[in-house]
Amino acid sequence: MNFVLTILLSFLSILLSFLILKRRKNGNDNKMNKNEKKLPPGRMGLPWIGETLEFYKAQRRNQLFEEFVQPRKATHGNIFKTMLMGSPTVVVSGAAANRFFLSNEFKLVVSSWPSTSVQLMGPNSIMEKQGDHHRYIRTIIASTLNSTGLEALVPKICSCVEQHLKMHWQGKDVVSLFGSAKMLTFTIVLECLLGVKAESGMLEMFERVLEGVFALPVALPWSKFYRAKRARLEIERMVTNIVRKKRKEIEGNIIDAEEGVLLPHLVAGLIRGEISEIEVIDNVVLLVFAAHDTTSFAIAMVCRMLAHHPTCHSHVLQEHMDMMHGKRAGEALTLEDIKKMKYTWQVTRESMRLFPPIFGSFRKTIVDIEYEGFIIPKGWKVFWTTYGTHYDAEYFNDPLRFDPSRFEEAVPCPPYVYLPFGGGPRVCAGYQLAKLNILIFVHFMVTLYDWSLVYPDEAITTDPLPFPCHGMPINVSPKSL
Repeated sequence: MNFVLTILLSFLSILLSFLILKRRKNGNDNKMNKNEKKLPPGRMGLPWIGETLEFYKAQRRNQLFEEFVQPRKATHGNIFKTMLMGSPTVVVSGAAANRFFLSNEFKLVVSSWPSTSVQLMGPNSIMEKQGDHHRYIRTIIASTLNSTGLEALVPKICSCVEQHLKMHWQGKDVVSLFGSAKMLTFTIVLECLLGVKAESGMLEMFERVLEGVFALPVALPWSKFYRAKRARLEIERMVTNIVRKKRKEIEGNIIDAEEGVLLPHLVAGLIRGEISEIEVIDNVVLLVFAAHDTTSFAIAMVCRMLAHHPTCHSHVLQEHMDMMHGKRAGEALTLEDIKKMKYTWQVTRESMRLFPPIFGSFRKTIVDIEYEGFIIPKGWKVFWTTYGTHYDAEYFNDPLRFDPSRFEEAVPCPPYVYLPFGGGPRVCAGYQLAKLNILIFVHFMVTLYDWSLVYPDEAITTDPLPFPCHGMPINVSPKSL
């Protein structure tokens, strides 16, 4: 029903777009004639709609690269033009293109998100900030997640994982792994990273917002965007109260900034006048989304690959048993223990290569750009995909084969080839937290449980982020000691 409605609304917008385009045509003809011969090859399609429907259909099936990018890449090469959601767009592939466009953030291009995403994530978040404002927020996050902060986070995350497994896995024969991982990572980002107690109903509120991130900007009661906006207002009120309470505690010297906890550092910046209250709120909201949904998918895909590859599972289990050798019963993990999980991290990296948590992102040109002999006019979008290099035999031999040895320390990966966390100035600021979450979860799962997939070949779909279409149920049983 939503897909049909999307098509109808899209076609209705053609009428308005046609009138606007007609008025602009005369003014744009000279400019287009100047650049027309140098534009990348490709097909623009109908006004406004272009190839949007084909793009979304492929994305929904998690086949964006295979069904949309790859066929056009085979015809036109590593750079081609199209029309997506009303914007002339150039799609690029390859490490050289990734390096050029991602490293030139703020100079030639800027991050570009749909208006619905900006409204729901927050126009004052790091997602939209540029230059000094962007660097300031990243500096706070980086200083929180330094080695001292990570060391402080490890036992907290371990405690969260153990409590979660005891509450939601113990005594059960079947568990929805993806749903469980989402619940867990949500709790970790709130309680461990932000120092906020996760209350009942919070996750559901954030989930309602996520449903509208890439929806049409239609604020009618039946629309996803309307429901998402209402949920966003609830979250904003909740976070505002939390921020103001934390400010009073800091100003009254009731609490000190705690290692590995981000919110007090943001609020301290607010007190010093370096950041506004709405900036704190928008960044807290964005970090919850960024830190939990993609990480839960990565956890699910690591476990899927371990279930499909018993030999790898045996190697991972042995690594963790060796790491625990000599530790006392019940002794907590440390950051040094995490550093010993080298093969587990290889498995994780290979899983994220095959199933990247993000499919790529859009940039917007802020000047006319000449690249590979073509002109990309100012104001056009540029879209890069993780799959453009992850699935390319030039960089990964037999790219669809699962092979953790690709990421052995002796085999360095070239820059801008492996991008599950993005790249350039906008590389994921919290990737170290994601790494801790994944490795600690895998540690407890492989040492405490035996499991198997209920649906070994479960399809992956996307809306707007990838997820297993059945929630990845697994059969679980406590490991015999």
